[in-house]
Amino acid sequence: MRPRVYVTQPIAESALLRLREVADVEINHDSSRIISRSKLIEAAKSSDIILALLHDTIDRDVLAANPDLKAIASMTITPDRIDVAEATKRKIMVTNIPAVVTDATADMAFGLLLAVARRIAEGDRVVRSGVFPGSQSNHLAGTGVTSKTLGLVGFGRIGQAMARRARGFDMRVIYADPRGFADPEIQALGTQVSLEEVLGQADFISLHPQLTDETRHMISTRQFALMKRSAFLINTSRGPIIDDEALIKALTEGRIAGAGLDVYTNEPKIERALLTMDNVVLTPHLGSAVRELRENMAHIVVDNIAAIAEGRVPPNIINKEVVEAAA
Repeated sequence: MRPRVYVTQPIAESALLRLREVADVEINHDSSRIISRSKLIEAAKSSDIILALLHDTIDRDVLAANPDLKAIASMTITPDRIDVAEATKRKIMVTNIPAVVTDATADMAFGLLLAVARRIAEGDRVVRSGVFPGSQSNHLAGTGVTSKTLGLVGFGRIGQAMARRARGFDMRVIYADPRGFADPEIQALGTQVSLEEVLGQADFISLHPQLTDETRHMISTRQFALMKRSAFLINTSRGPIIDDEALIKALTEGRIAGAGLDVYTNEPKIERALLTMDNVVLTPHLGSAVRELRENMAHIVVDNIAAIAEGRVPPNIINKEVVEAAA
């Protein structure tokens, strides 16, 4: 019997064509907003598998909506918004995707860095409003990037990709990471220092740690006090890495020069104060928003669903104990 799959937002058509070959598919066609909690719960009641995107919250109530729910096939690397423990308890498989978003996320982070330093988004708004200050006006004078110091908090795949991009701008790269790196090629990308040294020395600080209990609010009042007043903070990792209240206070008081943010603590909600600040560039979690990459990601999710439909163990299952218990 073909499984019933609910897709929470449209994905690449080529992936949908493959999905329809192995399952009966229903799609929420509104790609402009995150599916509501009530609609997601209703969808779960009549589905065998939910194809969820990173922003979808799959909590206890969603999982409990249907005792016959078989799987949550997520298009995310780290399932921050999925209650994996509850799914495992209910014998519901949870699948994810491998770490395929490195370059796209690093591109986004460096784009935010340039945008906030050179006031690109602000300049766009000014031109659209009919104002053109002149090519040598100081009206929108920003901050140079070339030869400045880039500080990276977290030096995994994306942090290293940021360091490689910084080479093109002749930037000095320093990074803080609890791990040591023996590979000479990685060591050549930057200098490992303490978090305090990154915060105190960097002109641009880009955040790339995983979200854990230890890293939640790791950038708060004390950390902002260590930064240069001319420093810019970039976040493309996870919103809760930053203490929002402390960030707003630091920006309001001129404790730092600005911020570029692609992620937020309570997505899709954004702190209202941030929306009014010209020295903050905001994007709606676009780190992996590259057409070719998103298509590849969708096909990986379909690979997982196809395996489930055919009675095979999906290649990217998180909670293997579910299938081991059933064997």
